[in-house]
Amino acid sequence: MPISIVVGGQFGSEGKGKVALEIVRRSRGPVTVIRVGGPNSGHTAYDRNGKKWALRQMPAACIDRNVDVVFPAGSYLDVDILFREIADLAYPAERIFISHYANVITDEHKAWERSAGLISSIGSTGSGVGAAVMASVAREAGNFPFKALHARDHGQLQPFIHDTTTGLYNGLQLDRRIVIEGSQGFGLSLLDGGYWPKATARSTTAAAALAEAGLSPRYVDDVTMVIRSFPIRVAGESGPLPRETTWDEIARNAGVTCDLREYTTVTGKLRRVGEFDGELVGRAIAANAPHRIVLNHMDYLGTKEDLLHSSSSVSRFVSRIESAIGRRIDWFGFDPMSVVGNDLTRVSV
Repeated sequence: MPISIVVGGQFGSEGKGKVALEIVRRSRGPVTVIRVGGPNSGHTAYDRNGKKWALRQMPAACIDRNVDVVFPAGSYLDVDILFREIADLAYPAERIFISHYANVITDEHKAWERSAGLISSIGSTGSGVGAAVMASVAREAGNFPFKALHARDHGQLQPFIHDTTTGLYNGLQLDRRIVIEGSQGFGLSLLDGGYWPKATARSTTAAAALAEAGLSPRYVDDVTMVIRSFPIRVAGESGPLPRETTWDEIARNAGVTCDLREYTTVTGKLRRVGEFDGELVGRAIAANAPHRIVLNHMDYLGTKEDLLHSSSSVSRFVSRIESAIGRRIDWFGFDPMSVVGNDLTRVSV
């Protein structure tokens, strides 16, 4: 049952791309990576040469250029961004597979989002994903203002078009691992995140990502939920952020003088930041039932060696989080490039 799903447990930017890449690197044998969602969220990871890749369309887990990449029916493609990232990565075209039914974002979709005021009203990136979702659901209704476009009807995508569900199913029969790289986080989920209408246009749970991939839950053996020490939301009117604080306050409490401020990958806006919220993560755990929980951005609190000392501020912080969510943290991220287990060793998937 070789499907791994990586999802976020807060408001996105938890480090899902890095973790998906880690799972790929720890897997034995051939791997296929599925990217659901669209270019309204960026995924960042570092390749083996230490180069940083911030990708909006290609999955971060593909940056070693050694996996098949699938865009299933539940993906939303900005063709210009996709082709630019394929070129930047020098990714082999024969390893990219796009479903006939994948959704293509048009200029009309992006223009509608701008004119609808979504950028200012909910903190949308204006990338056209929401409009593309609406166009698909409208099913060419005569009174709906714009149309859906699918990959099979876009000339530039023809070399990549495949029956992705059948291809993935055949790979599963050969015991090839599939890693589904989810996008955004549970607090942004349209259906159950709890912050509607300040939400994204899709559900962001593991079950939703699997449905978007076109696969059966019978094959899932690994769900990883990624969280971060201090959750973020994008700037502006993007919605409530419980226990909101400032980057300066976090730096002051950590006793560091460096600038900790983070900016969004897509829009370059300063991220808002808050103290850890156990209630949100607890609901995300209930919705996703993860096998593994990864806690990233621990370098804001100390070093990985501090985990070995129960009296350290890092260990005390971890204990408070584990108590708040009722779960053990399995992996930790103390830098942008890797994760470690509780005993600081690399654990196989």
